[in-house]
Amino acid sequence: MVPSVVFWGLIALVGTAKGSYTHSVHSMNPHVHPRLYHGCYGDIMTMETFGAPCDINNLMNCGIHGSEMFAEMDLKAIKPYRILIKEVGQRHCIDPALIAAIISRESHGGAVLQNGWDHKGQRFGLMQLDKNMYHPIGSWDSKEHLLQSVGILTERIKAMKRKFPTWNTAQQLKGGLTAFKSGMETIVTPADIDGDLVDDVLARAKFYKRHGF
Repeated sequence: MVPSVVFWGLIALVGTAKGSYTHSVHSMNPHVHPRLYHGCYGDIMTMETFGAPCDINNLMNCGIHGSEMFAEMDLKAIKPYRILIKEVGQRHCIDPALIAAIISRESHGGAVLQNGWDHKGQRFGLMQLDKNMYHPIGSWDSKEHLLQSVGILTERIKAMKRKFPTWNTAQQLKGGLTAFKSGMETIVTPADIDGDLVDDVLARAKFYKRHGF
């Protein structure tokens, strides 16, 4: 029979070892929780953003508060695509919250589209690919089309990294977002990054990151 002192000593030892192991696992891999996944192009939660632009005609629904307000309005329409967005994000190693933010800004989760097109018939799909720049494939909210759209976005970010290797990670990501919308040729210096676009997208992305994307 094991003496009681030895028994309780063993219990304490096992408990201590278990606690140390759990702590060490989380310390070694702080991104183990799926909600912390941010892909290969920087952590958006650490990137500075001013939110939607403010001007004389828009003094209320602007800034970070304005971006978050619009993101929240679109949340119900985007939620059905959450699993798809996460799958495509991990396939292309990009933050799913960033994809959700672009979908929110460009198509409000598809709520404003007409058979997948904008009201001018120029842009198609959840992320609104310009038919004059790209050749959209698949149905407007399909996995095939979202894979194409996110693939183009990541190629633009990679192109920024090659073209401007001395830029920091945030500048390269922001340059990629601008190039996705306007083309590579529009960007020569950091001043050419579309601040109105990227600030709004990043503020919305942070909102969606906090809501499970």
